[in-house]
Amino acid sequence: MSSDKKTRRHFHDDLDLLQQRLLEMAGLVETSLATATTAVLQRDPDQADTLADLDRRIDELEVEIDERVVALLALQQPMASDLRQIIATNKVSNDLERIGDHALNIAQAVVRLRETQPIPEEVRELEEMIEITRGMVSDALAAYVSRNPGTARMVCETDDRVDDLKRSMFRILVTHMLEDPKRIGASLELLLVSQNLERIADLATNVSEDVVFLVEGRNIKHGGSAGR
Repeated sequence: MSSDKKTRRHFHDDLDLLQQRLLEMAGLVETSLATATTAVLQRDPDQADTLADLDRRIDELEVEIDERVVALLALQQPMASDLRQIIATNKVSNDLERIGDHALNIAQAVVRLRETQPIPEEVRELEEMIEITRGMVSDALAAYVSRNPGTARMVCETDDRVDDLKRSMFRILVTHMLEDPKRIGASLELLLVSQNLERIADLATNVSEDVVFLVEGRNIKHGGSAGR
């Protein structure tokens, strides 16, 4: 085998390993988000306690992916689709790490809810927000794996619904706080949960935009029309 072929084979082996690490990270992030949001719905702080270890592993994977990306860019000088894949992997990794952080924030809010009285009642908007946000993350990652820009664009279009639900939750919880000051502590924690869910939805949108960039080489961020 010629030197060029060996180098190219080594490059693709490294690229495959990079994708494996990203998929491992994605799986951990989905687990963290599912655990945190289930803990919210069930008002179960014990489930939230498991997230710290997951978050540490997610952070470790982000650091490893960053290092591998730098090495590939510096040593291999990739072009065209290979370059887009490496750039997209790095951006998706960063967004996944932030989703993990927001999931941990949600879990910590659930732990603090244990100390609040009265226990907050169910808020339908919160349940819907959780369902949509988890779906957005799952669909964004599926779009990345399958290189499906159509699914990615659908995720981007869903983000407005999460924003609407957050605004609705804000109005409901403020009303609760005005009617009964004893609900202020719990309502503030649920507002924090809604803010973190909104940010997770934004990050799922970022991942989806990166899928379009990876597959089509088009930048559709900030409402750009190039990908429509």
